[in-house]
Amino acid sequence: MRDETLTDKITEQAKFDDLKPARWVDDYADNLYNFALKRVNDETLAQDLVQDTFLSALEKAHHYRAESSERTWLTAILKNKIVDTYRNRNNILNGNSHIGSVEDEPEFFDPDLNNWKKEHWPAPFTVDNEDALHNKEFMNVLRKCMTKLPSLWMAVFKLKHLDDEETGFICKKLRLTSANYWVIIHRAKVNLRSCLQKNWM
Repeated sequence: MRDETLTDKITEQAKFDDLKPARWVDDYADNLYNFALKRVNDETLAQDLVQDTFLSALEKAHHYRAESSERTWLTAILKNKIVDTYRNRNNILNGNSHIGSVEDEPEFFDPDLNNWKKEHWPAPFTVDNEDALHNKEFMNVLRKCMTKLPSLWMAVFKLKHLDDEETGFICKKLRLTSANYWVIIHRAKVNLRSCLQKNWM
């Protein structure tokens, strides 16, 4: 029993020794900053989040299991800090975030056609590349459109479509009901579509 405990301690120490905190800024700061900036759209906040990530990682270094790369581990810590920022921005913990329902939304879809109603049919986007997401100009317009969304909508949209998070994870982290999640994602998509049609033609 004592040998197993000693072996476990040696293994834990070896995993901890795999970390190189002195190199974190040089090796990971730029990538983490860009990751944060895409999600919070605020340079100062992105810098603060990266610094908080490094501090938190130092505090939690003894929990590092070496099951993922150092960069992946730091990114996971940063992602949690970004989610906390989303939650705090929207006062979700205090229940101050009004979401409403989709009942007052216009009907954009025709169930018989299983598609958009003709009066709401999206105009075609003209892009040089086959894949619009790799078109720099389009991405700039999309980013500007996203900044016009209420911060909660933007948080939900980014978690779902930038980070490919599961609906359950988003609801849990942002403390949303499933119904509120679907209202938010619906409204975010409709608003982004409208903004893109106005600004990307």
